[in-house]
Amino acid sequence: MSKPQEKQAPSCLDCEKESPRLPTLTDADFRKKLSPEAYRILRQGGTEAPGSSPLNQEWREGVYACAACGHELFSSKTKYDSHCGWPSYWDQVAGHVKFNSETLEATCASCDSHLGHVFDDGPKPTGKRY
Repeated sequence: MSKPQEKQAPSCLDCEKESPRLPTLTDADFRKKLSPEAYRILRQGGTEAPGSSPLNQEWREGVYACAACGHELFSSKTKYDSHCGWPSYWDQVAGHVKFNSETLEATCASCDSHLGHVFDDGPKPTGKRY
C-alpha cells in the first residue's frame, strides 16, 4: 500500500457503495510499475517481513491506497497499532477490499492485488484486523 493521500474516504460504516473497478493493468504493466519485492507481495501473494513496512510508522490523516493501482483501501481513521508487525486497520473503505473466507486473504477489489489477511481479533466496532 502507498502512504495516505490527503483526502478522506468513507469507511464501511459510512456507506454501502460498490467499489468501482479501475482500468485493468496487464501483468507487464504491473511488472514495470512495481519493484520486484512489491510485485512478489502484491501480485504473487507473498508476505513482507514483519516490522519492515514504513506504513507501520505512518500516522498522517488520509487514505491508504493500493500500491499497484491507486485504489483507495483504508482510511487513517481506522488504522491502529495491533503490535503484529504489519499495518492494521479495523475497517476498509466500503467495498474496496475483497475477502476470501476460505483463505482469509484480503485483496484489492479493483486489481486483485494481495493485501494480506483478515482476522477476527481487531478492536470494536468491527472486531476485524485487516
